[in-house]
Amino acid sequence: MKTITPISIQRFFVILCLFALGNTYGQVKNPSNKMLFGKAFNTENVNPKTGIIRCATVEYEQYLQQKNRNRMTNEQFENWLAPLVKKEAALRKNAKTKAAVIITIPVVVHVIHNGEAVGKAPNISDAQVQSQITVLNQDFRKMLGTPGFNSNSVGADVEIEFVLAKEDPDGNPTNGIDRVNMCAISWSDTDIENIVKPNTIWNPEQYLNMWTVKFTRNDLLGYAQFPSNSTLSGVSDYAGAALTDGVVSAYDNFGSSDLGTGFLLAKPYDKGRTMTHEVGHYLGLLHIWGDGDGSENSPDCTASDFCADTPQAGWEHYDCKNIYDTCPLDAGNDMTENYMDYTNDACMNIFTINQKDRIMAVMNNSFRRKNLKISTKDNPINLFANDAEVKNSKDFCSAKTTICSSLPTPINKKITLTNRGTSTLNSANLIYSINGGTQQSQTWNGSLAQNESAEVILLNTGTSGILTTTISSVNGTTDQRTTNNTNIISYEPLNFNYSNYVFRLQQDLWGSEITWNLKDGSGTIIYSGGPYNDVSEGSSVLPKLITKNWTLASNQCYTFTINDSQSDGICCEGGNGYYDIKSSDGSKTLKSGGSFIDNEITFFTTNILGISENEKLLNEIYLYPNPTKDILNVFVPNNFDLPNSLTINNSLGQIISRKEVSTASDLSLNTSSLSKGVYFITIAKDTQTKTLQFIKE
Repeated sequence: MKTITPISIQRFFVILCLFALGNTYGQVKNPSNKMLFGKAFNTENVNPKTGIIRCATVEYEQYLQQKNRNRMTNEQFENWLAPLVKKEAALRKNAKTKAAVIITIPVVVHVIHNGEAVGKAPNISDAQVQSQITVLNQDFRKMLGTPGFNSNSVGADVEIEFVLAKEDPDGNPTNGIDRVNMCAISWSDTDIENIVKPNTIWNPEQYLNMWTVKFTRNDLLGYAQFPSNSTLSGVSDYAGAALTDGVVSAYDNFGSSDLGTGFLLAKPYDKGRTMTHEVGHYLGLLHIWGDGDGSENSPDCTASDFCADTPQAGWEHYDCKNIYDTCPLDAGNDMTENYMDYTNDACMNIFTINQKDRIMAVMNNSFRRKNLKISTKDNPINLFANDAEVKNSKDFCSAKTTICSSLPTPINKKITLTNRGTSTLNSANLIYSINGGTQQSQTWNGSLAQNESAEVILLNTGTSGILTTTISSVNGTTDQRTTNNTNIISYEPLNFNYSNYVFRLQQDLWGSEITWNLKDGSGTIIYSGGPYNDVSEGSSVLPKLITKNWTLASNQCYTFTINDSQSDGICCEGGNGYYDIKSSDGSKTLKSGGSFIDNEITFFTTNILGISENEKLLNEIYLYPNPTKDILNVFVPNNFDLPNSLTINNSLGQIISRKEVSTASDLSLNTSSLSKGVYFITIAKDTQTKTLQFIKE
């Protein structure tokens, strides 16, 4: 999806900084993987002393430009930013006597692991995460008495501080550390972009997203996404940026060995400066040599980092043991101690005044970055003694395939239970069901301090479908926060008892990028579409909605796939495209979406044999509106007799009310007397029952 609206202009220029990992710095390494993002890397970006790749900015930029034909050039971005930087510099000079205004940025750190215990690689400890936040604050604030302080006359206190978020996207408490078991030993650069980030990112307008991972290649330290601008007309945004915006780091150079013991860190990048460097890119800074084509034997003294107080450098540096002057015709020695060079962590200690001007221009004007200034996700929220949280612990190991029949056999599902209360969590009662079926109850016992988590295997959940889990009580008493007590997640293939479906596709402006297909269980394509025509250049009117009717055989497993050749989906940030698959009567939505990278895949099955007609129709019952403030309606198909009764239970399983059904009007229930919270309604028909969850607002 591309946009041409002025408010969403994007230079999705991801600065990729590749460094050496481990303590093999003194050895020459020959990386076995000669490719970065599908292309051979530039040999000029290899450390001549060690053979280690140092940066792939040029290669990654070429990769992104190939994926997005409307991508902004570096020159366009700099033309937009230059007058804003001048404005910031003028404001700084006129405000010397005014009190500093500190910008606080809420941070979420997504710790990506493979099921390891906390503190075992790559599942780094909370203390290691916090040490990295401390280093960022020391460096960006030029704190006296810390490694981030310098006495250079052009050294700047950037006046930006970083705080682990205290409120999650749902308004519930968090410690700003999001641990995600994605069931993979390591991650490649492209899989991080296409899988890890889109599945874990928090709203990038409210949080600075950081990811710690184990990279597949051992010479990769980290990379960052360069900021977007928002006012350059005629150049469209790269919409995928919203799904990938943030900074990525290898787990063993995230944090500082100066600030704790037992951390999983590898020298000489064990002081937290990789993230200082990458956050510099995230906030708009270039490398001090301006990413020119220079080398040790042939310096490039024409490229610029657009900061006059960082002396011209002809190439990157890997140490600061010597004094370098790679561009002797320009004043000053190379600033090897700058955070935006490639020297070891211990060498770095300066951002300059002009670098600060550039950062402030980005923070005040750049898309998403300027919204971080007003985010309140770092503000404390009310805490309670007894407060447990339930979230997904989805098995990412079950890789999706293109044929349903080859899907792995479902196993009992897991959820993550976290203590968000101030008291130790010793017990929690969980109520759960699959596809709104029979409610089951399970009690967890253990000991969790505040913000500690445990994975809980829910028994008798070895089927696919929609798993609903609710915390009914904690520590033998009522949970004092209900907003984080319920979790709903789908496990494919989903089962739907219909034979006729409607597929709708609202294209964005670039229909030529979109294709889709539906395969049966044998892998045969039975329906497909695309590529379509693009909208005429300059037009912002979306194409006509595409509607296709599908008639599907019973007892089959189907695979639906939608692709975007430009890897940016069809929705969000101005494109407003979407797709959905519904039952022909519109009562059930199998799948809907539009926000994805390369593709999105959905598995579902139809009309399983052996199910009674009453059971089939029972599965078509649903509630609306849900959540509700007063009247809750029970939808029953026309060809299904009225149910015998409706029973409402609270989250503890206690019966609140029971109603015999004699006429259609009995299917409307007045819930105005109920307190806010989660409830369950059981619809009974002869020997069958169906239980559905609803929320009272």
